[in-house]
Amino acid sequence: MMLRLALMVMLLMIPLGFSACDTAYIAAMDKMGYAKRDLLSSRVKSARDAQEDAKKDIQSALDQFGKVVAYQGGDLETTYKKLNSELQNSEDSAEKVRKRIRDVESVADALFSEWETELGQYSSADLRRKSEVKLSQTKTRYKDMLGAMNRAEQRIDPVLRPLRDQVLYLKHNLNARALAAIKGELVKVDAQVDRLVRDMNRSIAEADKFIQSMEKEPA
Repeated sequence: MMLRLALMVMLLMIPLGFSACDTAYIAAMDKMGYAKRDLLSSRVKSARDAQEDAKKDIQSALDQFGKVVAYQGGDLETTYKKLNSELQNSEDSAEKVRKRIRDVESVADALFSEWETELGQYSSADLRRKSEVKLSQTKTRYKDMLGAMNRAEQRIDPVLRPLRDQVLYLKHNLNARALAAIKGELVKVDAQVDRLVRDMNRSIAEADKFIQSMEKEPA
C-alpha cells in the first residue's frame, strides 16, 4: 500500500508538458487501476476549473485597468503595480489553461486508441456494435467540448495583448497625459473581455456536460 502511494505521488510530480512523459504517466496510472476514462474526466474537470480561474483573473485585470484609466489622484504608482500584478496573474492562468487542454488531448488520444484496438477483441458482434456506438457518441461529445475549449483559449491572447501593451506603455509614461491617451483602449478591451467570458462560459458548460456523460454511463 505504501509503495503504491509513493509511486502515485511520484507520478503526480512528473511534469506533463512532454508527450513521452505523459504517455508513461498514463500507462503507469492505468496499471495502478486508474482507468483512462476516469483520468480523462479528471483532466476535463481541471481544464474547466483553469478556465474559470482565468476568466476571473482577466476580469480582475480589466477592472484594475479601468481604475488606472479613471485615476483621479492618489498613489498612481501603487495603482499601476496592482495592474501589473493582475496582468501577470492572468498570464499565468492563461498558460495553465493551455496546459490543461494539452493534458486533456493527451489522455483522450490514449483512451480512444485503446478503445478502438479493443473493438477487435470482441467475439460477440452485438457487444462490439454497442461498444462502437458508444465510442462514436463519446468522440462526438469530446469533439464538441474540445472545440469549445480551444475557441475560448484562442480568445485569451487577443485580450491580453492590448493589456500587455498598455502596461508596458505606462511603465515608462506614468502620468496624467499618458492616462488620457489610453482611455479609448478601455472600451475596446472591455468588449474583447465580454466575448471571451461568453466563450469561456460556453466552454465550461460543454465541459460539465461531458463530465456528466462520462460519469453517468458505465465504463
